[in-house]
Amino acid sequence: MGQEIKVTGLVLNAGNIGEFDKRVTLLTKERGRITAFARGAKKATSPYAAACQPLTFGEFSLYEGRSSFNLMWADVGHYFEGIKEELLLVSYGSYFCEFASYLTRENNDEKEILKLLYLSLRALEKKTIDPKLIRRVYEIKLMALYGQGMEVFCCTQCGSIEELSYFDSGAGGILCSNCRKSGGRAVHISGSAVYTLQFILSSPPEKLYTFRVSKEVLKELESVSESFLKQYVSHHFKSLDFLELL
Repeated sequence: MGQEIKVTGLVLNAGNIGEFDKRVTLLTKERGRITAFARGAKKATSPYAAACQPLTFGEFSLYEGRSSFNLMWADVGHYFEGIKEELLLVSYGSYFCEFASYLTRENNDEKEILKLLYLSLRALEKKTIDPKLIRRVYEIKLMALYGQGMEVFCCTQCGSIEELSYFDSGAGGILCSNCRKSGGRAVHISGSAVYTLQFILSSPPEKLYTFRVSKEVLKELESVSESFLKQYVSHHFKSLDFLELL
C-alpha cells in the first residue's frame, strides 16, 4: 500500500513526460535524492506547475507507491528569482544542481549537501561574492561532505604541519616542502591559499560565503579544485560546457 509523505527539498532538474506530465528530481532532507512524477504539471491550470521548475525550494507532498513517487502538492519557499534573471547565474546554478545530483543517492542522509547547495544558490542570488569563488568553495566543500575531501591540515606523506606549500591531487592534498617529489605533479601553493582551503573545510556551510580572496588566491583555488576533481570525479558535467562559453 502506498502512503503520503512530506519532504523538504530542492528541484535539481525536471523533464517532460508525454504531453502533460513532468518528471522532477528532488534533493530532500528526509529521503536524499529522489525522482517524482508530476501528473498534469505542464498544464497552465496545474496547481504545482511552477513548483516543478529547477532551482525551486520548498515542501513537497508525495504519494509513495511501490516503485515511484507522485507529486500531490507543493508549498514553495524560494524560487531563486535573482538567479533566473541572469544567464550566467543560471548556468552556475545548473552546474551546482547537476554536481549534487551526481553525488547524492536515494535514502542517504544528504541533509548537509542540501544545506550547502541551498546556501550556495543564495550566495549566487545575493551577487556580493564573485560566482567563480562560490563555485570553487562549493566544489571543495561538496567533495568533503561526500566523503572525498582533500587533506589540507597536514602533509599527506609525513603528517607534518610545517611548511605546507605544495598541493598534489594524486596524493590527496597538501605536501610539505620536504616530501615534495621532484618531477611529480605537486604544484606550489601560497600560505593564503592553504589558509583559505583550511577555512572552507573546517567551517559549517553557514559560514562559507563570508569572505573574499585576491585574484591570485582565486586562481590557486581554481587550479587546486580542477586538478582534484579531475583525479576523483570521473564524470563529464554537461552544464559546464555551456558555463565555460560565457
